[in-house]
Amino acid sequence: MHVEFRKCVLPREIRALRAFDRKVFRKTDLFTSDEWNKYASYWMIVDRTAVGCCAFQLNVDFQEDIREDEENQYLKGSLYISTTGILPRFQHRGLGQLLKCWELTYAKYHAFTRIVTNTRKNNRRMISLNQKFGFQIIRTTRGYYFDPADSTVVMELKL
Repeated sequence: MHVEFRKCVLPREIRALRAFDRKVFRKTDLFTSDEWNKYASYWMIVDRTAVGCCAFQLNVDFQEDIREDEENQYLKGSLYISTTGILPRFQHRGLGQLLKCWELTYAKYHAFTRIVTNTRKNNRRMISLNQKFGFQIIRTTRGYYFDPADSTVVMELKL
């Protein structure tokens, strides 16, 4: 198995990112084109097939759950993982774990001292995966997601 991680070329790959998003997440959790444009996004390619994707905001702290209608706040040394996803037909093969490991390697290589991320409270698999890599829950915010309604769990890892 050959695995590589390739930076997405924006804005050229916005349509491919949005199509990937629709295959992995609920229709209400999808990023807009404008949102994709503000992230550093990477494909996870296995044997020449894009099976996963992740996106980051550099030097920011996730605050959208407690600061409505505001951008995430600048925080030097903090990497916000805004999305991590594996296509459903490739799940349960350890690829999510490999992608998470690569995200941590990326953060360390680029000298980040903290990683923050968030997920739906009912996404127990992602919460468990993050905890396996040492992430701690720092807060849970009710009413962040809708259709269906759910809380967000915000997690951090200090490097």
